[in-house]
Amino acid sequence: MTMNTPMGPQAGTLTLKTNGDVLEGTMGGAQGDAPLEDGKVDGDNLTWKITAAQMNMVIEFTATVDGDKLTGEAELGSFGKATLEGTRA
Repeated sequence: MTMNTPMGPQAGTLTLKTNGDVLEGTMGGAQGDAPLEDGKVDGDNLTWKITAAQMNMVIEFTATVDGDKLTGEAELGSFGKATLEGTRA
């Protein structure tokens, strides 16, 4: 997965698991792994949050799954928004 942040592209790993309408998993990157919080599934639409401990900030994500591709955006608080995209490994 790649997030196109105001600080440039940030590559990471997104591991997802669904349990009915609950989304679980982790996001991993240069700053380490973070568990998904409040993950929800509604058809092809996903929402979740992570707490970026190094920045003491909650980041909110929305994404859509289309086959093996995922696209969406993240709310980065005072840093604005970032688009994200990924492909199933």
